[in-house]
Amino acid sequence: MDHHDELATAANKSDDTIVCYAPNMITTNGVWQGDNPLDYSLPLFILQLTLVVVTTRILVFVLKPFRQPRVISEIVGGVILGPSVLGRSITFANSVFPLRSVMVLETMANVGLLYFLFLVGVEMDISVIRRTGKKALGIAVAGMVLPFIIGACFSFLLHKHTRDMSQGTFILFLGVALSVTAFPVLARILAELKLINTELGRIAMSSALVNDMCAWILLAIAIALAENESTSLASLWVILSGIAYVVFCVFVVRPAIMWMIRRTPEGESFSEFYICLILTGVMISGFITDAIGTHSVFGAFVFGLVIPNGPLGLTLIEKLEDFVSGLLLPLFFAISGLKTDIGSIKGAYTWGILLLVIILACAGKVAGTLLVAFFYQMSIREGIALGLLMNTKGLVEMIVLNVGKDQKVLDDESFAIMVIVAVVMTGIITPIVTSIYKPARRFLPYKRRTIQRSKPDAELRVLVCVHTPRNVPTIINLLEASNPTKKSPICVYVLHLVELTGRASAMLIVHNTRKSGRPALNRTQAQSDHIISAFETYEQHAGSVSVQPLTAISPYSTMHEDICNLAEDKRVAFIIIPFHKHQTVDGGMEATNPAFRMVNQNLLANAPCSVGILVDRGLSGSTRLAANQVSHQIAVLYFGGPDDREALAYAWRMSEHPGISLTVMRFVPADEIDPVRPSADPNNPRPLSVETDNDRERQLDEEFLSNFRMKNANEETIVYNEKVVSNGEETVAAIRTMDNLHDLFIVGRGQGMISPLTAGLTDWSECPELGAIGDLLASSDFAATVSVLVVQQYVGFGPQNESVTTPDSPGHGDEQYGNVELINRRSPQQKGQPVFNSQH
Repeated sequence: MDHHDELATAANKSDDTIVCYAPNMITTNGVWQGDNPLDYSLPLFILQLTLVVVTTRILVFVLKPFRQPRVISEIVGGVILGPSVLGRSITFANSVFPLRSVMVLETMANVGLLYFLFLVGVEMDISVIRRTGKKALGIAVAGMVLPFIIGACFSFLLHKHTRDMSQGTFILFLGVALSVTAFPVLARILAELKLINTELGRIAMSSALVNDMCAWILLAIAIALAENESTSLASLWVILSGIAYVVFCVFVVRPAIMWMIRRTPEGESFSEFYICLILTGVMISGFITDAIGTHSVFGAFVFGLVIPNGPLGLTLIEKLEDFVSGLLLPLFFAISGLKTDIGSIKGAYTWGILLLVIILACAGKVAGTLLVAFFYQMSIREGIALGLLMNTKGLVEMIVLNVGKDQKVLDDESFAIMVIVAVVMTGIITPIVTSIYKPARRFLPYKRRTIQRSKPDAELRVLVCVHTPRNVPTIINLLEASNPTKKSPICVYVLHLVELTGRASAMLIVHNTRKSGRPALNRTQAQSDHIISAFETYEQHAGSVSVQPLTAISPYSTMHEDICNLAEDKRVAFIIIPFHKHQTVDGGMEATNPAFRMVNQNLLANAPCSVGILVDRGLSGSTRLAANQVSHQIAVLYFGGPDDREALAYAWRMSEHPGISLTVMRFVPADEIDPVRPSADPNNPRPLSVETDNDRERQLDEEFLSNFRMKNANEETIVYNEKVVSNGEETVAAIRTMDNLHDLFIVGRGQGMISPLTAGLTDWSECPELGAIGDLLASSDFAATVSVLVVQQYVGFGPQNESVTTPDSPGHGDEQYGNVELINRRSPQQKGQPVFNSQH
């Protein structure tokens, strides 16, 4: 046996080799008995599986900076382990991937594939296809027909008339392999390029969906025709019975599953028995379709499709996803890689053909897409970008190729060529699309980037960012308190921030645009639904508030870009984002997710308008109140500087609401004569400019405050006190003595302001992004557990903004100082990070 085995693997061609299996060599007796574990099938399989997963993971890590999708690292990993790279050493090939192990590996890989495609079927939603527009349909069809024709032409070049294989089947296989678009891969690429929410992204997604469905039908037909020995009658039977199977699934299996769902009460988990039944059903459907003569995968996919979207699909996906796509699926790609021998591509002629195939197939897709794009008056760039995006290859193509190889439709050479084509085509997409298609950023200069500068009788636009439903009640109460009126309505953009993880299902992204009232597909989406419905009910109950829900899906590291771009597009004046800690039951603060903190810091540094960080400790019992029942006690701690002015401007807007009483506590330094000049410090000769800057700030503060007091002199709901303190400790003591009646503190972040009153407070602050006072109020040891809103005012980017110095309408108090407003810019080093000057 051994001798023969070695010969076989040396040739490593499984066409005409006889391999002897020893049925009783499953597990070893152990190394100490003198056994080599690799001679037994189980230890060998475990080793192979580990190797495959580890290689794939390392490649994922390496290709991360190049923004390559995971499919590429999986296929490449298989190629590396296969005869092309590592398999060149005969000893490695014979010990780790001997021929006798192929059977076990293939079987397991196909089980993984079965379940994976079942999941793809569960996630896919046919009703989305019904709703896709004509444009997407046209693009999908055009993107299939042209490459198909190109594949057909090529098949004549590649096809060798050695076997009794009909030309037609070969054409069909090559055509399908070239013309499919991998929907899941495309979704991930779009999300990484931040194109999901653009028109382009939507069209690409819907046409990929249509394309995917067509590919499945073609695949089923191709397999049916591939039984080359038989007459045409047999393949007709195969196709007919395949159709019968689909009908059976739709009319028998689907009602049965619906019945199961009806039996399970709302919100309960499904019984183990049902889940088990369905998982067995996957196997059975695979067996049936394999017996019919199509591929077993087809059965599992159809079975997944008939499972209705909703809690059941969600449960199945959560149970299976990680195990299947993390462990078993790489096996399938590895097997494809093991069959790929790049060495079998001989001669310059074949390599030339390979290049040609790549170029022409790409060109075919792009040309097809461009035609439709012209028809619908899209720009050339968009058309090309779309065409390239439609070139993503993934799983379906690999299945087509593998089936073709097993059915002897493709020889080693064509197989290797097609695998390389798939990898190259998917790999080049991200870099090319990023260079071609930059969505048009319209930097329209808009003036009302702060609350202080927005007109009191114009719409106030607010962008609210939400991570989890936990922050919703407080934010809604805060918006309600912001006094939306007929004269000055509030337009709220609700942005649900979702992290783009490795396994965020592609469907989540499609459903981003979906209509409500359909069951959610996974946890994130369920959350999204809760958040949106909460804000929608708020919009119905409250007057003069309009709400637009949006979702941002991106990695946390670049999430602030999404937020800033949106704020820029929608010309928002104020962004509200939750603090990264939430209040626990016992009143302490606990970090929800450390990544949120990074998002907040990046946002503060890059925001195109004012930002408020909301430390959420409930606002009036955290339940939603009707508009006429709002009654809040709001306190503003005023130290001076642009951020404090913005905080007061916001509170001023709120105080116009009948149910809100406002307390403004202004802290005045005891040595008001010359508070800025520090005790002469020889090592720190301060430049004069700061001096004058501070004077200007003080002058602005005085003007703003006197204006505020003049306007509100006879308002009973507004209380204004000044408190003289001389250092940080006294400030803290003064804040601690404030009565505990307040529901909300609004404070400025105080960036770039040097005030003796907060001196020393910054030394031990936990979260410098809240500023000294904000951090003090948000820390868990602060006695009053009150929500805090820390405001940072948008200050222009330096001198080039001073052109906008015309006061817009001197009539309005807030507006009057529009011209002075933009000049008090922060010195560059104080824009991004908090810089604490050492002069306490």
